[in-house]
Amino acid sequence: MRQIIQDLKQGNTILEEVPAPQVKTGQVLIKTSRTLVSLGTERMLVEFGKANFIAKARQQPDKVKQVLDKMKTDGVMPTLEAVFNKLNQPLPLGYCNVGTVVAVGKGVSEFQVGDRVASNGNHAEFVSVPKNLVAKVPENVSDEEAAFTVIGAIGLQGIRLINPTFGETIVVIGLGLIGLVTAELLKANGCKVIGLDFDQQKVDLAKEKGINAMNPGMGTDPVKYVLENTSGIGADGVVITASSQSNEIIHQAAEMSRKKGRIVLVGVIGLDIQRADFFEKELSFQVSCSYGPGRYDDDYEQKGIDYPIGYVRWTEKRNFEAILQAIASGQLDVKPLITERVKLENYVEIYGDMRKQGSIASILEFPEDSKQISKVKVSERKFEASEGVFGIIGSGNFTSSTIIPGMKAADANLKYIASAGGLSAKTLAKKGEVTYASSDYKEILEDNEVDMVMITTRHNLHAPMAKDALLAGKNVFVEKPLCLNAEELEEIAKISEEKKKMVIVGFNRRFSPLAVKMKSLLGEGPKNIIATMNAGFIPSDVWIHDLEVGGGRIIGEACHYIDLCTYLAGSKVVSVCMNALGTAPEENTDNASILLKYENGTNAVINYFANGSKSYSKERIEVFSQERTLILDNWRSLKAYGVKGFSKMKTKQDKGHKAQFEQLVNSLKKGGKAIVPFEETYNTTLASFAAIESLKQGRWISVEEMKVSKKIKEQEAALA
Repeated sequence: MRQIIQDLKQGNTILEEVPAPQVKTGQVLIKTSRTLVSLGTERMLVEFGKANFIAKARQQPDKVKQVLDKMKTDGVMPTLEAVFNKLNQPLPLGYCNVGTVVAVGKGVSEFQVGDRVASNGNHAEFVSVPKNLVAKVPENVSDEEAAFTVIGAIGLQGIRLINPTFGETIVVIGLGLIGLVTAELLKANGCKVIGLDFDQQKVDLAKEKGINAMNPGMGTDPVKYVLENTSGIGADGVVITASSQSNEIIHQAAEMSRKKGRIVLVGVIGLDIQRADFFEKELSFQVSCSYGPGRYDDDYEQKGIDYPIGYVRWTEKRNFEAILQAIASGQLDVKPLITERVKLENYVEIYGDMRKQGSIASILEFPEDSKQISKVKVSERKFEASEGVFGIIGSGNFTSSTIIPGMKAADANLKYIASAGGLSAKTLAKKGEVTYASSDYKEILEDNEVDMVMITTRHNLHAPMAKDALLAGKNVFVEKPLCLNAEELEEIAKISEEKKKMVIVGFNRRFSPLAVKMKSLLGEGPKNIIATMNAGFIPSDVWIHDLEVGGGRIIGEACHYIDLCTYLAGSKVVSVCMNALGTAPEENTDNASILLKYENGTNAVINYFANGSKSYSKERIEVFSQERTLILDNWRSLKAYGVKGFSKMKTKQDKGHKAQFEQLVNSLKKGGKAIVPFEETYNTTLASFAAIESLKQGRWISVEEMKVSKKIKEQEAALA
């Protein structure tokens, strides 16, 4: 299928051939017929992409500070690599989509194949959209009209926040697409509407719709105009739908408001607010968030958990439905707003000049014969079954920044990369010279040439995909963690043994040259290990904190250090005790100390902290053994005290990815011997589960206790 994307690095707007997405749980797959180009929002993204690096930095000063902080801890080159990697990721354009449902995901009962729907899907021939971001289109509403649903909802949410009553005077500043829709909806609500814009064509269009509109550029003072039209009282409310860096707009909005008036910002303007403007009149000011309640809430949007209508009358989905009903009843007439209709293949007619005069709303027309193809060929490279051929499932930031460069450096034979959405797979396939990009990972499992499947998806998918790959007769490399519970671990171990296939987990720290050197200097015998990960704060709404998706940061990230300590100890964990920060710590913690006891007497303390300074080293390992002390600092230096013939070793920051991938590729080409015994991975995974169980029970937990899950124990007890 084809999709319009923005290349943030080169600044080009591209119609890309990508695999059609797979329908996900809780979503519907839509075949697109029409999309609307939001000239304001999309122009901003396109112009940002075209800007040089200095201009991009000026537009995002907060990101510049993050980059500078990362340079201090990680070094200049790793930071620049991360920045360029981010810029290499294309941005899908568009969020006003109309089409027909062609597939329904699990857990969706509101829609059926054949339904005509509007959604916030991108400019793509097929889109998979969560059910709470989709609304059915009434029979008497055309696809072109329905394409205004999302834009209309943005204006409607601003109106709901301004809370107008019948007869009030509301000013709309900015008569672009959203402004014109907002003004017409306010008029339908029984309000006296005054519209302001510097574009005379938009002012004239507003007047045709019965709006009292004027152009300040023609010499009339907008504040005086509003006061004259309200008998000197001022506007009851002001909705700002303009896009400008000027602070004058918010100042004028305050001046034209009555005492205790309301101002709502829907657009983007300068916000250097003068206190006196708001103080004297006790004005209220609020920023509207997109389509309405539920926006950016993963529980609502991604998991489909609706807000009870008795408590939240208007969600974003219900706003979509309200706009469609307004169009169906004739209260909102969007046809006069359509400036041009362009076929998808002629998209440059719109994106070539997004500042051309007279443009308000552009409609993209999609072909009726669009094909739902899940695999796209990217390169002509061919493989033989004996060479050791890889397929990668997952195309997120880690795959882009680490997996693909590492595998290329190791001269790996990469035949597939798959992602459910398709676009990111195509992007990384080009970057990594991969033969095929796919949106269906099962195509990898069905290819007899593929020897090893690499799984780099979100954590909740690791176990089911690993089991699928093993059952298909593939060796498996899984990014950590291997799984999220003991039941999944036992199932993977059982299938791996039955199929006689490798299972390798991406614990990379043990492969770092500094870690290898440290182990060689330590020798045998028990040790005291202190490993500190200054992990840094991650907002609570990030997916890794979701216990069902990410498993939490202890299972999801601290497991790296359990494996590293196991490697340095040269032994297996026998018992675990974890204590977390706070008087009533929760299972989902990211500030904790984990104490590990090993078979050979080694003690290891893992400090996993998210409340430290980012300017301090992110990772630090100290080992005390036989009157010797070794300190590894942030994977850049190794210092030794009391070690004969060695004092210091330095290297560029290296966490061991490169060495791990090289050994993995070489192992597979030589017949498939595991680079790390599965028993160690099994032990490490159980230890991370034991850490959480220890926190919940407030006592030491042995790894033996974790070997058999509660479910299996219950089954055995019932049989006995």
